[in-house]
Amino acid sequence: MNVRRLIPTTAVAGAVALGLMAVSACSTSAASDGRSGGKLRVVASFYPMQYLAEEIGGAHVSVSTLTQPGIEPHDLELKPRQTAELNDAGFILYLKGVQPAVDDAIAEADVEHKVDAAGLTTLEHDGAAGGHDHGHGAGDEGHAEEGHEHGGHESEGGDPHIWLDPVKYAEVAEKVGAKLAEADPDHAADYEKNTDALVAKLTALDTDFQQGLKNTATKTFITTHAAFGHLAERYGLDQEGIAGLDPEGEPSPARIRELQTIAKKEKVTTVFFEALASDRTAKTLAADTGLKTDVLDPLEGITPKSHGDDYLEVMRSNLAALEKALGAR
Repeated sequence: MNVRRLIPTTAVAGAVALGLMAVSACSTSAASDGRSGGKLRVVASFYPMQYLAEEIGGAHVSVSTLTQPGIEPHDLELKPRQTAELNDAGFILYLKGVQPAVDDAIAEADVEHKVDAAGLTTLEHDGAAGGHDHGHGAGDEGHAEEGHEHGGHESEGGDPHIWLDPVKYAEVAEKVGAKLAEADPDHAADYEKNTDALVAKLTALDTDFQQGLKNTATKTFITTHAAFGHLAERYGLDQEGIAGLDPEGEPSPARIRELQTIAKKEKVTTVFFEALASDRTAKTLAADTGLKTDVLDPLEGITPKSHGDDYLEVMRSNLAALEKALGAR
């Protein structure tokens, strides 16, 4: 006789259900503590935040990013699994004002440690370094009030691209290190050590930019994506954005004429574009004015097209491009 046939079907179903409930409970418990394989589970909104988390967290964190390489971060719409990933995190690092959909999802996430990098440094341009951001939005027929005409993804109070200024980025790094130590005090000493190492690298990068851009034939550069306001301000340069902060924005005919005049007056040699956005506008303007084109990377993601494998390498590639375009001596 087959003894197994004597076990009622309902009993088997009940046992399976209890087993599934137990597995589900364990999984929920494991996820809710914000750890994965003994490491703090960190979710970063996009590459500049991912880089900080990886460099500072080191071996004690498991880092994932919501924005995959090659995806334009400003237009990101989250999938359900990414929203679930946020709720499983032990630490979320993001930059408010860059990705509206991400900001909304993070606001709803039930996670104790949510760090907005925009709150760790000043976003306003204070003009102290002599830099200017003359980015204009599509359809602008004249000069907008400086610092207030932007397209698409500006955070409240100013240009959100703080990572393109090594000094501001280092300031953020120091505070992110402190926040990670609060979230995971058992490894606070390592976070402090890693933070110090990263800040030292960023300080060296700042020195390279200072020296490389100290003496140039011109201080003005034209770029399709007016993302370099903080960098320009830091190193005494003038950024002329073709279509404001929106990388896909279209300039007005008046803005094109204005840029042609500026290019002649300021001895501009190059129109910069970025790898993740169309280069059509840059090439059209360059052809009309007899200028060259080159890549100036806003470092919103690392892809095979990037001129470097990480933040530091791409920033040094940006420095080399600026030195060439501005006639560094």
